[in-house]
Amino acid sequence: MMKKQLLILFTLLLTIGVSAQKSPQDVFWDTLSSHCGKSYEGTITSEGKNDGFDGKRLVMHVKTCTEGELKIPFFVGDDKSRTWVLTKYDDGILLKHDHRNPDGTPEEVTMYGGKATNLGTENMQFFPAGQETSSMIPYASFNVWWITVDETSFTYNLHLVNTKRVFTVTFDLTKEIETPGDPWGWEEN
Repeated sequence: MMKKQLLILFTLLLTIGVSAQKSPQDVFWDTLSSHCGKSYEGTITSEGKNDGFDGKRLVMHVKTCTEGELKIPFFVGDDKSRTWVLTKYDDGILLKHDHRNPDGTPEEVTMYGGKATNLGTENMQFFPAGQETSSMIPYASFNVWWITVDETSFTYNLHLVNTKRVFTVTFDLTKEIETPGDPWGWEEN
């Protein structure tokens, strides 16, 4: 009888331990969230011409973090129009690109992106273009974005499927820099 009770107890403890483990998306989210309030400088690490980015200072700022949303402004020189918005759902993470004009109003093409369609890994999430993006920007229907994050680096990547074009910017997470201010359309709280 004692063996049976011990077996039941062991099974129960094992079940609790497995259910308490975080999913790869949860670990990814927690790693990225640990940089909230911090800014980092980046460099283009993909090959080829990168119109509008070459020779400009690239900065990301993990500006706002809540349990279900991360907002990461991405500055290209003096251009403060871009913010990556990550929203966490029970069934995945959604990536949107919020683009603003200098006066803070939304650009004509904004809030496009895609949702991670699987759990990904603890260090990488893929975001294929969603239907809303496909309807808004037909040529972006086959875009795939992915983000990697670990202890030392964060990368933002874009592959235009059916082309050889890949864009990657890599940020050094070991060297925090001064926060460059607010993106367009944001007011200091």
